[in-house]
Amino acid sequence: QVQMVESGGGLVQAGGSLRLSCIVSGLAFEDYAAGWFRQAPEKEREGVSCISWSGASTDYVESVKGRFTISRDNDKYTLDLQMNSLKPEDTAMYYCAATPSWGSDCSVDPSDYDEYWGQGTQVTVSS
Repeated sequence: QVQMVESGGGLVQAGGSLRLSCIVSGLAFEDYAAGWFRQAPEKEREGVSCISWSGASTDYVESVKGRFTISRDNDKYTLDLQMNSLKPEDTAMYYCAATPSWGSDCSVDPSDYDEYWGQGTQVTVSS
């Protein structure tokens, strides 16, 4: 059974930092691209960042470039998102997801992640 479990969310003031982690089990993580996604109330789920199976390729939505950093450890089966300079508009439920490898690339489009999603961790940024 595949499990993806997020942690690290919380309440932080604007300008602060959080580090989200996702622990993966039940699949060969090294064969999967992975990503972080978020959904704010009454908004559609959007891609935040993605990383290729090897970690060599990453991508970010424009609004988080320069502030967020995605990383993975294929030995520990973990996926992380370091979030700095947080803004109130970053407030959302954050999800990790995995999809069979895209070769050397990855996708921040949630529709490209069909099967494996975590339950989410809430991030709230106060102004």
